[in-house]
Amino acid sequence: MTTQRPAALEDLAEHLRALELPLPLDGAEQARAEVTAALTQLGDHVIPRLDSLDAPLLAVIGGSTGAGKSTLVNSLVGAVVSRSGAIRPTTRRPVLLHHPQDRAWFTGTRILPGLARVTGGEVESTTGDLTPSTSLELRAEERIPAGLALLDAPDIDSVAAGNRELARQLLRAADLWLFVTTANRYADAVPWEVLRSAAERDVTVDVVMNRIPDRPGVAEELSEDLRAMLERQGLAPDRLFLVPESELDADGLLAPERIAELRAHVQSLAEDGEARSRIARRTLAGAITSLAGSARTLAEQARAQDAERQRLRDEAIEAFSGSRERIDAALGDGSLLRGEVLARWQDVVGTGELFRSLESMVSRVRDRIGLALTGRPAPAIAAEQALGTGLVHVVIDETARGAERADAAWRAGPSGRLLAEGRDLSRLPEGYVDEVTAEIRAWQGEVLELVRTEGADRRTRARLLSLGVNAVGVALMIVVFASTAFVPTGLEVGAGAATAVVGQKLLETIFGDEAVRRMARIARERLGQRLDALVAGRSAPFLDRLDALGEVGTGELLAADADALDALADEVRSGA
Repeated sequence: MTTQRPAALEDLAEHLRALELPLPLDGAEQARAEVTAALTQLGDHVIPRLDSLDAPLLAVIGGSTGAGKSTLVNSLVGAVVSRSGAIRPTTRRPVLLHHPQDRAWFTGTRILPGLARVTGGEVESTTGDLTPSTSLELRAEERIPAGLALLDAPDIDSVAAGNRELARQLLRAADLWLFVTTANRYADAVPWEVLRSAAERDVTVDVVMNRIPDRPGVAEELSEDLRAMLERQGLAPDRLFLVPESELDADGLLAPERIAELRAHVQSLAEDGEARSRIARRTLAGAITSLAGSARTLAEQARAQDAERQRLRDEAIEAFSGSRERIDAALGDGSLLRGEVLARWQDVVGTGELFRSLESMVSRVRDRIGLALTGRPAPAIAAEQALGTGLVHVVIDETARGAERADAAWRAGPSGRLLAEGRDLSRLPEGYVDEVTAEIRAWQGEVLELVRTEGADRRTRARLLSLGVNAVGVALMIVVFASTAFVPTGLEVGAGAATAVVGQKLLETIFGDEAVRRMARIARERLGQRLDALVAGRSAPFLDRLDALGEVGTGELLAADADALDALADEVRSGA
């Protein structure tokens, strides 16, 4: 073995454990079951067999209810070691028979680590409990040849679902399948489903047709029909054993001559180390190839899950992106300069002649604004508060609409409904109003500080102090909110446009054109950053739900695992 082999399997196991398929996509439920089966296959058979190719060959005896598996096992051993009878399910706790000198291979957790070991117990009785067994009974038997172990599994079509799955788990752990059917049940659907899975994994399968009517020509006819069915399913069993119907002895065993051919085959395998190794490698390579196929299937499902997550993320982001655009529109279309904000700003700069003669006002703006503002800080603060309150309302209203759009988009499909189930993601988060208010107030504080910093030189400071920092700050906020493409369409809008021009001219007389443009740009950028953060915070309940789903990108890792497994399977087949 090369050191790369276990790395390929360990990588697969790691990526399978990391794979999360939470969204209800087509095939997701089946894929989750495939993850469990693949991990079980790795731990029960592939890794232990790869680590110890010289371990005894494990032959699992499986079949349908009433096929006579336990009777066959008991007859091969020559003693009652596995319960058989009419009550179903007969075998619940699987029994593993091995030669005493092979005990060390099975007492630990080398294979089937999920099943506890029970040794030296009596044959298990069945009381009608359908709970699947969680233990594996080990029996050391001198009559079992060294180098080969027999495992009597529960019925593959047991009335108990847990027992059916346990039977399949044990079959996946086998190096060799000894599949038992009967003359009147060999065409049943369930056995063929299991046999098809064996064909897909290139498992070495021996078939026993039990209870064949002991009449001339019947065995040949049935065996030909069974072989034809096997070939149609892509199965070419190494051996097909025919066991005629016969009376059992006092211990419930078949007459030795009835199973002489099967017993000789078992003995031959035990004595031929090369044949055992060939079977073990073939089944191991097939199992690894099957895991590669599972990895590719799961990679596609993982990619589908990632694509669905991205679709849901895009829907949420788009909903709130629209909110952000509408906030910007409200900032630029003059809507914030109406109503209460307009009234408070007019309190600051005055009305009447100022708005009737806007052009003549521009030439005398310093004197008139100075008279209007000197000694009157309260109107400026009121205007600042009105403007902040208006902006808070815009942010809350638009993000609420964004949340409603995102929630509606998610609930239109099963994946989104699953994520939104049990919670109202469109509901206004507790404390959000206070958060928005604090952010807007903080931005207004930054604007006032920007005004103070810009007015630090002696000449500008005198002008600033004569007007008041708050009044000049409000003027800068109004310039930030006023659109350069403001087109008056009515009295109120016209008044808003005029107040914006007043603010612009006021700032220019204090700081100059270039400084005003720079201050307005900085103020807009800082406001934009805070608005981005507020909108992102409102979308967080949606995006957090997606982030909680687990890792993404596992699909690419699994696809790479599949390629590595194919290479490993080729090495195993070649005996490298």
